[in-house]
Amino acid sequence: MHPYLITAKPGRLHRAAVWAGRCVLRALALAVMVGLGTVVFTVRCTRPVINYLAIRAAWLELWAASVTGIGPVGAAVGSGLTDEFIREFHKARTSAPT
Repeated sequence: MHPYLITAKPGRLHRAAVWAGRCVLRALALAVMVGLGTVVFTVRCTRPVINYLAIRAAWLELWAASVTGIGPVGAAVGSGLTDEFIREFHKARTSAPT
């Protein structure tokens, strides 16, 4: 039995509003996906530049440490941050609810 035999059939305005709502929802979803794709593409394209700048900064710090006689501070700070990140990641991974 067709459901419209029991209840009233939706009118043209209602069907048009549903169709418009679906189109708007699809357009918003497409806009979000395009925005996220743009962000990901930008980050992936700038990664080699960031890596190069980090290598040059580390080289510059080592050169400055050899010239001035002061030890490299960035290596100590960077290793501490790495250790803290590993500790937090391990804590979150092992204590996560299943």
